Amino acid sequence: MLSIVNGRVLEIYPDSVVIGLGGIGLQVFVPAPLRDRLHPGDDIFLHTYLAVRQDALTLYGFETRDERELFVLFLQVDGIGPRSALAVLSTLSPDAIRRAIFHEQPEVFTRVPGVGKKTAQKILLQLQDRIPAISGLEPSAALGDEDAEVIAALTALGYSVVEAQAALQSIPRDTPPDIEARLRAALQYFS
Repeated sequence: MLSIVNGRVLEIYPDSVVIGLGGIGLQVFVPAPLRDRLHPGDDIFLHTYLAVRQDALTLYGFETRDERELFVLFLQVDGIGPRSALAVLSTLSPDAIRRAIFHEQPEVFTRVPGVGKKTAQKILLQLQDRIPAISGLEPSAALGDEDAEVIAALTALGYSVVEAQAALQSIPRDTPPDIEARLRAALQYFS
């Protein structure tokens, strides 16, 4: 199995990158936030997962071993394939995923394109015992100044603290750190 890929970015596509190593170009499907930060010529090190199907070999790459492990866990959920698992990691950070599972918040997963209510419930049901509770994942733990202000703004608009925390967790991890952008993304949770 291919466990890591270390090479240079040759090309960037809407859902993948081509990484050159030793005269070979490997197409690797990566989460959107990572892909958006890459440029041709960048050196890259990825933890990879090779999906073997009868008609294709597909390589998926992640910045951290933790992301790869979450990807593999999602593949064990009924109805979740590699593309859906990658969409979850493109939309939510590993901490937001763990928080949503730990606090039984299926609505966080419904924000992922292609994941409906039934699939979100399956994710919670099938992963709840497989992802250990980690201290510090409580929604109010270690909030940055921007996130604390987003929660304050949402509660001032009449949302409960629990709703505000759920909206905060649903913010895509590639959202800019400024308060206005994060508040706009959090408000999309309620629409």
